[in-house]
Amino acid sequence: MPSSADRLTRAHDALDRVLDQPAVGRAAAEEVLAEGGDDEAAAIALRALGLAFKETGDLPRAARALRRAVSVGERVGAPYRAAQARMSLIVILADRGDTAAALAEAALAATVLTGIDSARLDTNLGAVLARIGRTTEALAAFARAQPVLRAAGDDRWEALLLNTRAVMNTWGGRYREAEADLQRGLVVTERGGYSMLNAIIHHNLGYLSRQNGDIPAALDLLDATAELYRRHGRRGTPLLTDKAEMLLAVGLAAEAQATVATAIAEQQASGFRFNLAESYLYQAWATLAAGEPGAAAEAAGTARAMFSRQRRGTWADLARHAEIAARFATGQRSPALLRATEQVADRLAAARWPVAPHEARLLAGRIAADLGRPQQAQALFEQVARQRTRGVAEVRVLAWHAHALHTLGTGRPSAAERAVRAGLRVHAENNAVLGATDLRAHAAARGEELAKLGLWLALERGDARAVLRWAETWRAASLRRRPVRPPDDEQMAADLTELRRVVADLAEVEAPAERGSSRSEVSRLNTERLRLEAAIRDRSRYARGTYAPETPFSPAALAGALGERVLVEFVRLDDDLHAVTVRAGVVRRHRLGSYAAVLRQLDVVRFTMNRMSRRFGSKAMQDAAVQAYDHSRQELDALLFGPVRRVLGGTPGSAGRPLVIVPTGSLHALPWTALPTCAGRAVSVTPSARLWLVAAGVAPVATSATGVGTVLMAGPGLAHAEPEIAALAARYPDAVVLSGAQATAADAARALDGAALAHVATHGRFRADHPLFSSLDAHDGPLYVYDLERLGSTPQTLVLSACESALSGVRPGDELMGLASAVFALGTRTLIASVTPVDDSDTRTLMLALHAALAGGRPPAAALAEASSATGIGGFVCFGFGG
Repeated sequence: MPSSADRLTRAHDALDRVLDQPAVGRAAAEEVLAEGGDDEAAAIALRALGLAFKETGDLPRAARALRRAVSVGERVGAPYRAAQARMSLIVILADRGDTAAALAEAALAATVLTGIDSARLDTNLGAVLARIGRTTEALAAFARAQPVLRAAGDDRWEALLLNTRAVMNTWGGRYREAEADLQRGLVVTERGGYSMLNAIIHHNLGYLSRQNGDIPAALDLLDATAELYRRHGRRGTPLLTDKAEMLLAVGLAAEAQATVATAIAEQQASGFRFNLAESYLYQAWATLAAGEPGAAAEAAGTARAMFSRQRRGTWADLARHAEIAARFATGQRSPALLRATEQVADRLAAARWPVAPHEARLLAGRIAADLGRPQQAQALFEQVARQRTRGVAEVRVLAWHAHALHTLGTGRPSAAERAVRAGLRVHAENNAVLGATDLRAHAAARGEELAKLGLWLALERGDARAVLRWAETWRAASLRRRPVRPPDDEQMAADLTELRRVVADLAEVEAPAERGSSRSEVSRLNTERLRLEAAIRDRSRYARGTYAPETPFSPAALAGALGERVLVEFVRLDDDLHAVTVRAGVVRRHRLGSYAAVLRQLDVVRFTMNRMSRRFGSKAMQDAAVQAYDHSRQELDALLFGPVRRVLGGTPGSAGRPLVIVPTGSLHALPWTALPTCAGRAVSVTPSARLWLVAAGVAPVATSATGVGTVLMAGPGLAHAEPEIAALAARYPDAVVLSGAQATAADAARALDGAALAHVATHGRFRADHPLFSSLDAHDGPLYVYDLERLGSTPQTLVLSACESALSGVRPGDELMGLASAVFALGTRTLIASVTPVDDSDTRTLMLALHAALAGGRPPAAALAEASSATGIGGFVCFGFGG
């Protein structure tokens, strides 16, 4: 049997290896223990084994090993080793949520440990005290420990202390102190070679970046840390919880829900009960943001109960705040709820949480106002409003919102409107750092309440120009800035190429002729597809934008650019649908009625158009579909255009003044040419009047009659594509023609970049789950929106001869994501595409008629109107300028 000295040496070596190489440390500890015997070496090896289990997420086994270490140490007359094991055990107990037991173990260890070990104990004790909100005591423990650790050159434990204190300071809004500790921690861990600790510090730098409002940097740091964790065989569960919170900060509620659900499942399996409470808290906020207040209240209640059992009073208050917000969203209003909200706000303020106290007070003010207690509401609003010129952006936005409600309550609507504008300006400046399209589009939701208040103020005073200005302030703002490419653009290109290959392989093995393909191969390819999509999505989000003030929207400039056209902009406030019209410089507002009633007819129109295009069912079923379609389109036309008929001029079914239509919500998916008012007219549908006005001011690129500057592309698997492109090639003999093996994604991207006119006949695919993976089929796989965002500029006029290629995901603020919306941020003035299924032969007929009109010098909107009238084929819409 090895000597006692040898066993002690190897046990200490196992302990030293645990943090950075838990598997190696565990193996070394088990080797010592396998030799048998209860001695000092066994106590040390058991401690190493417990810490190895902790690092790999197995907290129950970690606790058992450390308790055995305490027992062996005391039994063999090594109380110091037992106390060291207790020092490690307190962290495990805290992670499992038993902070009372953790503090009891710390008290026992403190009676034995001295010198450097006493400082290490204070480091762990400070971590537990910080978690339960005893900040002053935690800081005192850290202050006692740090000089001792630094003097001893104990880089590992000083780094642990710095990291823990930084997290605590971040919670308390002391960002400068947190940054200093984390930067010092990086130096210490790099010097000592503690790579796992270095990764943990990078994780918390990411969390700090989020608190400072730099979401791209935060996501980059978290994803890089996740890779470091994987290399060390460590679970990244804490990363998932923090990432969920960051996704929530930019309005990605569904993604946050999925992320935090994964974190909860992993924490329940591993025994990390302490962090599980935080995950339930973020689940509550994510569920509330997704529009499920009942489920959110339940998750918040679970979090509150867990925090209370852990003696984490300030965190329990955070959960109570989420619970109240959820109950408010269900419509609850009561004096008891108001009292609870005020009490929570006061306790959160006393704990110095940076944002939550102001959220809670603003909510209390709204409850008081709804309960008919104006004086109490005003006092609460005024408290929050004091923060409007200081603090982080989230607090200033809340403060301007409170100031707007305060001034409105004192009879000063003009001051309220100025406050709303100031709050939205802070929001825009804060979001300017977001370079990725999806982050910009979803982040708009964070300012939705302010924007709705501004629109409500304008509607209340009946000022049509003000309503138009407010609608344009918030509408499709993300499309007014070009998306920013991610820092590692070449890696993005490589991942997109590989994703195309995987998708092409997947289509091949899933084809009917390949039904013998193994399920494992399909599963492998799907797993790889999901991995690549996540990598592309995540990498795009690291791109940083910059803030540039916009020129205020001018209704007068719009009126001048419209000429003989009439603009109809649809505006929605909850279920109230309005229209603002601009004709010959006159701006009018019209109340239309219920948005829900419009949606009911829209659903029927789309359903019946789908059935008619697919020739589905018997003749009787087809006849019924035609009758339902005709009835619903008449009803929908009356709902949308009946109140504005006199402004539009003309009569349904006859040519009248050209229209520029700005939809809202689900109206973006309406096939406008199906409505009698639009039939025979030149109709342009645009995401916003501001975007139309910008496009109107851009000089068109001239194209020759022979097709110089024109691109024609036929994609795979579409029956009408090849003959359609062949027919158009005869009309445009100098065009670049791509078909067959030449129509690859790379070839298409090169040809489309900077083209004057492009006609693409291929399948289009809209991805509702992630619209930026919407695509057009190329010979070698999909051409994604992410590919288009890499172009210098998309074609000035783009025709997509593909079913439903114009569908977009619609977010709050009428932020759009998809093929149709992407091209407008990249230089396209006009897009002609379908929002409904269209029969292949009908599509070819319509497209040939369209290009005959274009070749005759007709503007795109007028050319489509003439082609649709001549052929009787609908479903395609002219988007953008169209002039």
